[in-house]
Parts: sequence; structure tokens; C-alpha cells
Amino acid sequence: MYISRKKIFYPISEGLRRYLHHYDRETKLPVHYEDLLHYTDSFPYYDKKGQDTLWESVMYEQQTQQELNTGLTMIYALLKTDGDMSVMEHLYVSRIDYCTFGNSHPWRVQIMNQLNDNYDYFYVKRADASRVYGLELEHILSPSRINYLVDGDTIIEEHIAGIPGDVFIKEVLERKATNKVRIAKEFVKFNERCFIRLLGDMRAYNYVVDVTPDFEDEQYRVRPIDFDQQSYEGRKTMYLPQFFKDNNPLVALVTKLLKPETVKQYQNEERTLMFRRLRSARYRLKDLIDCMRRDTVSTPEKLAQLKEELARHHHSNEFLRCNNMGDLVRLHLKVILTKTPKGKRL
Repeated sequence: MYISRKKIFYPISEGLRRYLHHYDRETKLPVHYEDLLHYTDSFPYYDKKGQDTLWESVMYEQQTQQELNTGLTMIYALLKTDGDMSVMEHLYVSRIDYCTFGNSHPWRVQIMNQLNDNYDYFYVKRADASRVYGLELEHILSPSRINYLVDGDTIIEEHIAGIPGDVFIKEVLERKATNKVRIAKEFVKFNERCFIRLLGDMRAYNYVVDVTPDFEDEQYRVRPIDFDQQSYEGRKTMYLPQFFKDNNPLVALVTKLLKPETVKQYQNEERTLMFRRLRSARYRLKDLIDCMRRDTVSTPEKLAQLKEELARHHHSNEFLRCNNMGDLVRLHLKVILTKTPKGKRL
């Protein structure tokens, strides 16, 4: 499947920035993306098996390191305790990594608890409008909440815990303890969530699998961790994880273990849940979609292609009258989610 190698960067518009301020996503940050660029040395970061992760751990001059430690610890406090530093005195920055892979080149900051050596992460990225819309739609419509902050051209995202999808498929999927039926069910639901809100490029390394032990078995939740391709590509299949070849083992599980009527049942369940989330946050979603409808997050060529493909998919020429990706997202949500709860309207 062809994927745009270099996605266009779309700056945050004034309307979207007002939205972020209104919903407490915008705040003054002591450290910005560009501040982390002034490192003096770097070396490859290898995982526990000695494999190159494509991340580089970076080093700074002593004075710069001290300033970054203070500022980044404060950012962690803003994420976790709304800036209350009184409970953060025992935390420090133990490592800063730079990603050389992909479009966004994020920074990953490891925060260490010096009392028990427990650690957590957060990410520093360039603020792109596509990513912001993706994060907000995930927060509103998915089963999981998303925590992030924006200041100027910098966005701070909390770490989304889970096993990377490619690692899960390679190392966990065939374990004896893995409940393959539950994994197949969750992949169907994840596939449905991505398509309904038009989140693209969910290759295996762009999502994680959160495994939760239950009293008799395990539960699974698939969560996206990359939101750069929110409503950007023109091909409909880009918004369906089932069409990416590295997800083939999960697609094979669905085909083998679930009957077509069961797949349809799980799809309807997810649509109903998404509709309920939409109803409970309809004013926030309307504010977001109104911003998106006044914004540009894709090219005219990709917009024209997606309009035609969705019109064919839904057998509705109404999609052809959409003027931007915001219009498409709004209409797509309306057409899909109002089919399940009878008598309701978006």
C-alpha cells in the first residue's frame, strides 16, 4: 500500500488554538522542542536484546542539562498534577532520546523516581494541526483518554503504555496464554474505530496493545500512538488497519476464529459505544469539527480522491459536496454512527 513518504506539516490555526485554550490544552511551557536540539553528543539506544531501536540518546553540556532537568520535570508535573511541584521533588530526568525515524522526529524524556527507581516517559514533538485533531478525536471518541499540552509550536504528549503492535505480533501472539479470540475481537473494534474517525496509517508499529490480566484470562486494548495521519490520505483503505500487510497475522485470526455475523456484531457494538461517547461530548466535538472545517489538513488531490471513495462506499453523493476534510469527518461520523442507535441524530 502506498503511503505518503513525507506528510505535509500543517501549523495550528488561530481557531484551533482558541479551541485548545478553551479546553485547557494550551499552557506556557518552560522547555520547547527547539531547546532540545542543542545537544553535544549522541549514541544509539539499543533495547534489552541489543537491537537498534532507531532512537538516539543525547547528551548536553552540564549547565544546559541542569536547566533542561528543571524545565522537563516541571512539564511532567504539568501533565500529571497540573503543575504541583511539591510531589515532584524526588523526580529527575534520567534520559533524553531523539527519534531519527519517521516524519515528526520526536523527543522521548524518561523521568526517574529516585526513591524507588520507577520511571515514566513523555514526548516532546512539533505541534502539527493533524496530530492535534487526531489526539482530540481519540480523546472524545475512543475508550481511552488522552493527555497532552500545547505551547506555540511544541506539543507534549504523555506516554501511552502497551506492547508495540509489531512486537506483540512477533513475540506475544503465539504464546499459549494469549486469548486469540479476544485479540481478534479487539482488532475488529480497533479497525472500526480508525475507519469511523478517519485515522490513517495504523501499521503495526503505530499502535500498542495494552494487556490487562483478568481474574480468569487476559483482556486486550489496541491503542494508536501516532496521530500524524488524521484525515490526510486520499485512499479509503489507508483508514482500515486490516489492509496493512504487517497486520496480516491479526486479520488471519479474525478470518479463522470469527464468523461474519460475529464480526458484524462487534462492529455494531463499537459503533454504539462511539455514538454514546459522541452524545456525551457532542458540544466539544462540534467545536472541534467546526475548527477542522475551517482548516486545511490535506491536499486538494487527496480530498477529491477520498470524497469519491467514501461516496462509493456509502452509496451517497452527499460526500462529493464536502469542501474539506472537516466536512468529510463530520459526514462520515453522521452516516455511520446514526445507523445503529435508531431514532437518534448527530
